[in-house]
Amino acid sequence: MAIVKPFKGLRPPCAIAKDLACLPYDVMNSEEAILMAKGKECSLLHITKSEIDLPEGTDSHSDEVYNKSLENFIKWQKNGWLVQDDEPHFYIYAQTMEGRTQYGIVGCASVDDYLNGIIKKHELTRPDKELDRMIHVRINNANIEPVFFTYPAVKEIDNIVSKIVKKKKPEYDFVSEDGFGHHFWVINSKKINALVEKLFVEKVPYTYVADGHHRTAAAALVGKEKRENNPGHNGTEEYNFFLAVHFPEDQLRIMDYNRTVKDLNGLSEGEFINKLNDNFIVEDKGTGIYKPKELHNFSMYLDGKWYSLIAKEGTYNNNDPIGVLDVTILTNQILAPVLDIQDLRRSKRIDFVGGLRGLGELKKRVDSGEMKVAFALFPVSMKQLLAIADSGNIMPPKTTWFEPKLRSGLVIHLLD
Repeated sequence: MAIVKPFKGLRPPCAIAKDLACLPYDVMNSEEAILMAKGKECSLLHITKSEIDLPEGTDSHSDEVYNKSLENFIKWQKNGWLVQDDEPHFYIYAQTMEGRTQYGIVGCASVDDYLNGIIKKHELTRPDKELDRMIHVRINNANIEPVFFTYPAVKEIDNIVSKIVKKKKPEYDFVSEDGFGHHFWVINSKKINALVEKLFVEKVPYTYVADGHHRTAAAALVGKEKRENNPGHNGTEEYNFFLAVHFPEDQLRIMDYNRTVKDLNGLSEGEFINKLNDNFIVEDKGTGIYKPKELHNFSMYLDGKWYSLIAKEGTYNNNDPIGVLDVTILTNQILAPVLDIQDLRRSKRIDFVGGLRGLGELKKRVDSGEMKVAFALFPVSMKQLLAIADSGNIMPPKTTWFEPKLRSGLVIHLLD
């Protein structure tokens, strides 16, 4: 069963929470981070993307960048921009997008749960990205940014959250520049904190990484490293746990994660569509944007027109949790055999567009000549994600897109 525990959070004063909080480090480049931090002296980006405080062109994986991150982290605490709570707490972090709000429990997940498979994952991680975040965690001796977890909904936990948010004013409550609402409560009652911890142990057999696989792996591996280097290790140290926001799965929604391709692999538009007819029912939808209606229905934009593609029976296996995914069907029936894109992770001919940008972004990129063709997919369901994680399988690259992204900086977990 899942271990999730309260902790003494390091948090900003209410007056600066909005300016300090920022998007995760990996959803922007250095130039974008500079713009996002402009006019916000206390922005956490000075810690998570500390190259913005160094000369232009500085390697973001250099020692100078990691050392600058630590220098700024210490400064933020000395300035009173980050202050540690006196007692361990769980926290509630809610996000509002398009009138829908999801409520997560902020607590510390267990390194042992990650190592033993109680925390399940659905994506592969890259060693270079793991190492980057491990150095960041190690040098700051803290989980600066939370990871995004989900778990099978528990009515008793839902009821606790509901009562708190109805009765108590949020500690932080603001709308970020992207229009999303962020709301944050501290659970002060020792009795309720103990009950939440107990409910996770008794009612939640597994938790799941929804977003942030590299940060999760890095946090767990640093914890493992610290225990191996501590001859007096007893299992209760803070480094045995890492920062996560746990959302019940029935409150989450996965957005589509779409593809654009630079060329047709030497084919004309007519030849390309003829090849698609082998495995898809192809229908010309004209110039108006067409969005996929259901699983196995794809939208394609090519040469100023939208098309509906419906995968024919026999092109996928309903009994294969990976083979039945639309991302797999698109790869196996179009990207690999027709367009000769064999490695989605490394090919320079393909790019991925998160659903938040809308299908208009696909049209824009093709009409500009940057890309030749675009494909929109029906979103993966939470049921599919959990089934794949439970089966021990790994999703293909760029399958899930979660919004809103967690804001970093509302609470930090120190490893001492």
